[in-house]
Amino acid sequence: MLVKRLNQDACLPKRSTYGAAGYDISSSIDVIVPKRGRVVVNTGLIIVLPEGCYGRIAPRSGLALKHGIDVGAGIVDRDYFGEIKVVLFNHSDDDFVIVKGDRIAQLILEQNITPEVEEIFNDFTPTQHERNTEGFGSSGIRPLQVRPPNQALFLERKPMATFRPGHDFDL
Repeated sequence: MLVKRLNQDACLPKRSTYGAAGYDISSSIDVIVPKRGRVVVNTGLIIVLPEGCYGRIAPRSGLALKHGIDVGAGIVDRDYFGEIKVVLFNHSDDDFVIVKGDRIAQLILEQNITPEVEEIFNDFTPTQHERNTEGFGSSGIRPLQVRPPNQALFLERKPMATFRPGHDFDL
């Protein structure tokens, strides 16, 4: 990952421990996140992400738990070469003071694929399964019941569709 500092107050992203998933991102400005408000915080950094990755700006758990600070709009595309800025939300009833150098978020590099989009021209009916087209809570919130091995439910697996580039789906 390549990083350019835009000013002397910018801090290079740094993993706080060997096993940390994210790189700590720091503020390059003094700013107050108003109670129940939001602010955009400059980092003073331009980052060139590795091929096949995008960056996800994520909250720091301590700021979230202790101060109600959360991150919004947290995707950095591979082809974005402007200054990294962090949208911070303050969900608490107190203003939150940030000074230059404070670690405000973390940058997590995630692999992604971006296949070409091909339209399906024939009728498309997904294979019936337990969830089908339901979403947003359709699986419930209660713990799943685990069946003893002698009462295990075995489902027959069937291919959902055969895909051939430039052709219709065979269902």
